[in-house]
Amino acid sequence: MKYLISFFLFCCTLISPIANAEQAHYISDNLFTYLLKGPGNQYRIVGSVNAGSPVTVLETNKNYSHITDDRGRSGWVESKFLSTDVALKERLPVLEAELTTVKAQLAEALTSNNAQNSELNKTLVQRNSQINQFETRNNQLQNELTIAQDEVRTLRAKIDTQKDDLLMRWFTYGGLVAGAGLLFGLLLPHITPRRRKRTNGWA
Repeated sequence: MKYLISFFLFCCTLISPIANAEQAHYISDNLFTYLLKGPGNQYRIVGSVNAGSPVTVLETNKNYSHITDDRGRSGWVESKFLSTDVALKERLPVLEAELTTVKAQLAEALTSNNAQNSELNKTLVQRNSQINQFETRNNQLQNELTIAQDEVRTLRAKIDTQKDDLLMRWFTYGGLVAGAGLLFGLLLPHITPRRRKRTNGWA
C-alpha cells in the first residue's frame, strides 16, 4: 500500500510540470521582472522579461518558476509574476477588432433606426394631416347640421303659423257663413210676399 501511494505521488510530481508546460502563461501586465539563473534572489540576473510576454513554465520550485520566454531564453522568475490570463498587448488587437465591429454594427443600427424614425415621422405627419382633414370636415358637417336644424325649426315655426292662420281663416269663414245664414233666415220672411186669404161667398 505504501508503494502504491509513493508511486501515485511520483506520478503526480511528473505530471505537474507537464501540465504547467502545456498551459500558456504570461508575465503580468504593468511590470517587468528579472530573469534569474536559479530559483532565488541569491542567483545572478541573466536578463529581464517585459510585461505581457508569453512564457513557457518548465517547472516550479517553491515561489519560483523555471521558464523559457518568447526569445528562447531560459531562467527563473517569481511565480507571483506569472498569470494564465492572456496579456493585454495580445488582447488589445482582438479588442480593437471587436470594437471596430461593434462600432460598425452600432452605426448600421443607428442608420437603420434613423431610417425607421424617418419613415415613422412621415407616417405620423400623414396621419396628423388626415386627422386635421377629418376634423375640418367634421366641423363643416357640424356647421351644416346646425344650419339645417335652424332651417327645420324655422320651417316648423312657419308651418305652425300657417296652420294657425288657416284655422283662423276657416273659423272666420264659418262665422261669416253662419252669420249670413242667420241674417238670411231673418230677412227671408220679410222678403217673400204674403199670400192673401181668399174670401168666398159663405158668410
